[in-house]
This record gives sequence, structure tokens and C-alpha cells, in this order.
Amino acid sequence: MSGPGFENWIDRQIREATERGEFDNLPGAGKPLNLGDPNDELWWVRRKLKDEDLSAALPTSLQLRKEKAAIQDALAGVRSAQLAKELIEDLNARIRDANVRQVEGVPIFTAPLDVEATLEEWRAGQPRGRS
Repeated sequence: MSGPGFENWIDRQIREATERGEFDNLPGAGKPLNLGDPNDELWWVRRKLKDEDLSAALPTSLQLRKEKAAIQDALAGVRSAQLAKELIEDLNARIRDANVRQVEGVPIFTAPLDVEATLEEWRAGQPRGRS
């Protein structure tokens, strides 16, 4: 144990770095720590995925579910019905392929999108005069 007046190597490194200003202006300085939801054991994993945009690190089946859930956001900037249909059909092809192969992770089967229903939902969100 360290007694009064004794500075160990770690304490000295921290003191010297502080004196040099190496801890000044760090991101989040002066803000409370975000320790996540105390009832969620994996809060730190979810935060890391979000902060580092590590969605590509998800298993294929989960990534496809995420893409499927966000299809209208992905189509928001699309201006032609033909391109929107191509994007939906591309996602459906990848879903079908993943359902057949189940290469990564736990098998999580997801149904392909209904192309016409998804296009109708996309059209409903488009400004008048476009389709």
C-alpha cells in the first residue's frame, strides 16, 4: 500500500499527463458518464455498435432484418418507382439467399417484402406528381 507522500508510477503518469494538458478538451469532458440502462447487460455493446457504426458487424440474417425494417427510410430519396422496385427486389434476393444458406449466426428466417405493398407505402410518402 502506498503511504502518505509516496507517489507510485501510475499516479505519476497521470499527474504528469494532467500537467501537460493531455486530459484537457476530451470528448464528453464535464458531462456525466453514459452508463446505459442498468437492466441491460449488453448496453455497452449496443452503444459501441451505434457509436462506431458497426452495423456491418451484425450477422447477415440480423443485418437483413434491420434493412427490411428500415426499407422506407432507404427509399426516401429514391425518385423513380423503377429504382425503388429494383432496391426492394435486391433486398428480397439477399433475404432469400440468406434464408437458404444460413451461413452466419443463429438461423433467423425472415420473409421477403411484398414488393407491391412496399411500393404503395413508398408512393404514399412521395410528394404529389412523382411515381
